Amino acid sequence: MKASTMVHDANQIASFFASYPREEAIAGVTDHLKKFWERRMRNQIVQYVAEDGSGLHDLVLEAVKHLR
Repeated sequence: MKASTMVHDANQIASFFASYPREEAIAGVTDHLKKFWERRMRNQIVQYVAEDGSGLHDLVLEAVKHLR
């Protein structure tokens, strides 16, 4: 997946959960990534965050920590 598409998609998920309490929002983003993203997509976002994670919503950045 193109990095720009991945960032957009992940940020859309974060936008949905943004109105939830912070810990619940992080859990919601993490759960969504685990349930609906293929392993290669999850690996790609983990690598992207390890490199710099630019453009990702802070909820996504926190959620990715739980994917490792």
